[in-house]
Amino acid sequence: MAHKPLAYLLRPTTLDEFFGQASIVGEQSMLRELIVKDKIKSLVFYGPPGSGKSTLASIITGRTGSNAVHLNAVIAKIDDLREVVKKAQTEPGLQTILVIDEIHRFNKVQQEALLPYVEDGTITMIGITTENPFFYLSKALISRSNVFEFGPLERENLRAIINRVVGHFLREQGLELVMDSATADFLIDTASGDARKLINAIEFIVDPDDKGKKEITIALIEKAVQKKSLAYDRNDDKHYDTISAFIKSVRGTAPDAAVYWCAKMLEAGEPPEFIVRRLIILASEDIGNADPMALVIATSALEAVRFVGLPEARIILSQAVTYCATAPKSNAACVAIDRAQEDIKNGEVMEVPNHLRDSNFYSKTKLGHGQGYVYPHDYPYHWFKQDYLPKKKKYYEPSEMGYEKKIKQRLEFLEKLEKGENPAEKPEKTQKAPGNGDSGREG
Repeated sequence: MAHKPLAYLLRPTTLDEFFGQASIVGEQSMLRELIVKDKIKSLVFYGPPGSGKSTLASIITGRTGSNAVHLNAVIAKIDDLREVVKKAQTEPGLQTILVIDEIHRFNKVQQEALLPYVEDGTITMIGITTENPFFYLSKALISRSNVFEFGPLERENLRAIINRVVGHFLREQGLELVMDSATADFLIDTASGDARKLINAIEFIVDPDDKGKKEITIALIEKAVQKKSLAYDRNDDKHYDTISAFIKSVRGTAPDAAVYWCAKMLEAGEPPEFIVRRLIILASEDIGNADPMALVIATSALEAVRFVGLPEARIILSQAVTYCATAPKSNAACVAIDRAQEDIKNGEVMEVPNHLRDSNFYSKTKLGHGQGYVYPHDYPYHWFKQDYLPKKKKYYEPSEMGYEKKIKQRLEFLEKLEKGENPAEKPEKTQKAPGNGDSGREG
């Protein structure tokens, strides 16, 4: 076994040795229960490299009493599928599990050739892919399988794998590997959730003839993975300094700086979801209604980043970051909610006026709630002068920036109407909704 890769030698053989994907094979998961009871049906595992897809498939085939066959869709032909089916049909009392690596490589004809035997149970398929199966596999094959999405391994999972590697070398070579916490963090950041990448880096550093004690340093890892270490730790000031610089660059309409700090965080192993979450907050806090699309783009970016994953997610991040950085800025929405909350904290707790209260049948007839409320859509400009707070307050003051300038003009126009002035604007024709007249429609 000396020629076998270390990642292969250390591959878990039981569910208890399997790291990560707790939502899929955790203690209370349905799939784990089916595996333990040897009652699995056809499955599709998809997710990034080194996240445990092939390992879990191997554990499943290893613990069942089935006839397990492995094919790689890159080189497999229809004749290979026919051979598997033929053998399965000659042993009807024995479940045949067909594990297909890179299943997204199967063309339409190959998928159709496989489909009837998955459907009638001749074959139990486990498809493995790094691509989204909903794009690459036929709807018929998908509908006959349970699809599980694997995510990158968490930091604690990768740390446990490091301990497993250290134990292996101590046991097999009598070699004690020494690694300080900063080095371990750099190795984990470099792996980006990929267990195989992490194990390969250590294997590259360790010589088969090494004995005694060997220190794994950041410099050695840099040589192994061809990536420079960044002075960045998610638990120290540099992490907070960098995200602070990023936020201030977007707020300050400095797209080049914002992209740089974003790139630095990505290169240091910062999860892209963390960056997008900060961008979503900023889209409301510092851009607001000056460009309402900023929030839409930021929230869309979060979904897209989760869906696509790295490395392509960096492009989505760049688009969202540059859009938000170049958007007109306003903090009026943030100031408005802060002012309102401050009033409430200071004891100014106002009751809801009677005409704004809920007007269900009981409260309307017995308590008079909702009486006097005027339905604005029945009037010119879809507006009617009435009080919405017991005391007049001014919390939201739109700026002159971007779309917020139009909002400000609209509010100024309505203020003139409220004062009885006649602004030079033709009112929009209103359409009366069916109801009880102009003033009797409740919200």
